[in-house]
Amino acid sequence: MQYAWYHNQFTGDLGASLLFLNTGYEYPAVPANPTQDLKVDYKQTFGTYVTYKKNKLDTNFWLYGQTGKSTDLKVSAWNAAANVNYSVTDSFKAGLGYEFLSGKDTNDGSTVIKSFNPLFGTNHGFNGYMDYFYVGNYTNSVGLQDVFIKLNYNVNKWQFALIPHVFLTAADVVTPLEKMDSYLGTEIDATFGYNFKKDITITGGYSQMFGSKTMEYVKGGYAGHTNNWAWLMISVNPRIFTYKK
Repeated sequence: MQYAWYHNQFTGDLGASLLFLNTGYEYPAVPANPTQDLKVDYKQTFGTYVTYKKNKLDTNFWLYGQTGKSTDLKVSAWNAAANVNYSVTDSFKAGLGYEFLSGKDTNDGSTVIKSFNPLFGTNHGFNGYMDYFYVGNYTNSVGLQDVFIKLNYNVNKWQFALIPHVFLTAADVVTPLEKMDSYLGTEIDATFGYNFKKDITITGGYSQMFGSKTMEYVKGGYAGHTNNWAWLMISVNPRIFTYKK
């Protein structure tokens, strides 16, 4: 892996970063015989990340392209997103976001990889806390559109967040019988935090996915089954030793 990264804070409000990333992955020269010699294909990811913060407004935008080769197949994919957050009051903050990760139509017979791969992205931090996408069987699929609202409320020692996501495919899902709806499902993420003491924090959350028939076709399983999870974490972060001269 080789990369070049540049960041500049143009003003106190506007900042921008540029990234060029070159990653090489090994794969068997003869897929049917993985004990044979390995080849290496290189994929390039490049783009920009822009932030703008002023008064109660906090926004960011990014655009990335992906090219090169992977397992001897050409790569041509892209990713874009925009997020706008506004502090309504000192305690309440509301945001609206949209992300597009390119994909490939299910009836596309070309060998080109058109699905953007976030590579080293923090999967749990994007596209919902249930990690339905890009963890498991979604790579090189029909892509993703993620439309979400983020609501944060802080009061005294409490912090609350509610993040509903609406997921859609970025490419067409075509079966032998029909072209399916692009709607994949809706996920509701709710979290809370409580500063119990100076060095002790309690956090938890609950998530529920409401999948569609398109989700069922793309990922397998049965959309009618209930899919949720809840979690609780206690963080203890004491300062054991400090020295000041």
